[in-house]
Amino acid sequence: MIQKQQYRSIEQILKTVKEKLKDEPKLFEMFQKCYTNTLDTTLKKMQDGTTYAVTGDIPAMWLRDSSAQLRPYLMAAKDEPEIADLLIGLSKRQFMYLQIDPYANAFNEEDNGNCWEEDDTERNGWVWERKYEVDSLCYPLQFAYLIWKNTGHTEQFDEAFHEGAKKIIEVFSTEQYHEEKSPYHFVRKNTYFTDTLSRNGKGALVKSGIGMTWSGFRPSDDACTYGYLVPSNMFAVVVLRYLEEIAGDILHDFKLKNDATTLRKQIYEGIESYGITKTEEFGDVYAYETDGYGQYHLMDDANVPSLLSMTYLGYQGKNKEVAEHTRRFILSEGNPYYYEGSKAAGIGSPHTPTKYIWHIALAMEGLTVTSKERKLETLHILAATDGGTGLMHEGFHVDDDTKYTREWFSWANAMFSELVLDYCGYFIER
Repeated sequence: MIQKQQYRSIEQILKTVKEKLKDEPKLFEMFQKCYTNTLDTTLKKMQDGTTYAVTGDIPAMWLRDSSAQLRPYLMAAKDEPEIADLLIGLSKRQFMYLQIDPYANAFNEEDNGNCWEEDDTERNGWVWERKYEVDSLCYPLQFAYLIWKNTGHTEQFDEAFHEGAKKIIEVFSTEQYHEEKSPYHFVRKNTYFTDTLSRNGKGALVKSGIGMTWSGFRPSDDACTYGYLVPSNMFAVVVLRYLEEIAGDILHDFKLKNDATTLRKQIYEGIESYGITKTEEFGDVYAYETDGYGQYHLMDDANVPSLLSMTYLGYQGKNKEVAEHTRRFILSEGNPYYYEGSKAAGIGSPHTPTKYIWHIALAMEGLTVTSKERKLETLHILAATDGGTGLMHEGFHVDDDTKYTREWFSWANAMFSELVLDYCGYFIER
């Protein structure tokens, strides 16, 4: 792990936040603990100059989690070369992994053959798990772009990035025609149905050529019910716009820029044409998943990308009322994974037990409101549901926060930290 040290910019942020939270000592104490936790416990600088980040209590690096874990340090990296180097190193490692296997979601520190399970899929010694998730390809593009916009650094846009970006375009385009063109399959034996794909690893049948790109699994690592995962497609629209800018301004690859533009427009039209359905109580809403044939899964999940995180990610649909209706739906008992109890009310996940709310989803509620009062209310709820640990967890029981999943979950700590920073006036350029 990174040798524990003092970073000037981190110390300045802590000093500023402490002053702004002078009437909230517990919030500051938790922020200090959560904010420094990732730097102190999850990162390893590799001999090749890249950065390896474990997700927490699982000894592997997720493309998604690692991006989210380091996101709160973007504002510190601008004036701290050592932190910028860690972020750039993470980006470079992500694109190294993407060239090894763009269908994998989590990777080992080295080519050691470690894995979650020995699944029936294409095997590789670098791969910890090979669940194909659209967001796993979105996050590295987003993270590389945010480094550029928040620090001015462009070293992450090297040849590995260039080749990785082209591979992402290729995979997204292939998976627009999953049934006919995809080489991907995934079968995990003797497990829950949410942990494997049906039809010999192909997944539930979807209609090809509707614009959206197929995903086998959700950002929870649970299998999709229907293969067009709408919030992940929303995220793809956003990061493809980022790629257009990178390809034109940095890489000067105008074919890549045009390919990204074409794909972005196709996915966007697919979402707006096939991802919206009418409900009696809430009006037109975005579905969580669809198959393109008219079947919809109406819910939201705590993991990001989610429907709750639309504005956080930067997605804007054609009709803002649909987004408003959707938010009202997912923050109600109409969402089967919205729970209310004596400790809190919020969104959970089929990935965790019934009546378990996720700290990530609570933090996202706070990050997607404009009212400072509402943000502070959410921070108070987060601080009151830490199970007495001073850290965030995955899910906790709505009536007893000492019942929680994952003792050490860096992504949740990062989301809490980001909400505190947001409340204190720090923001991420995008």
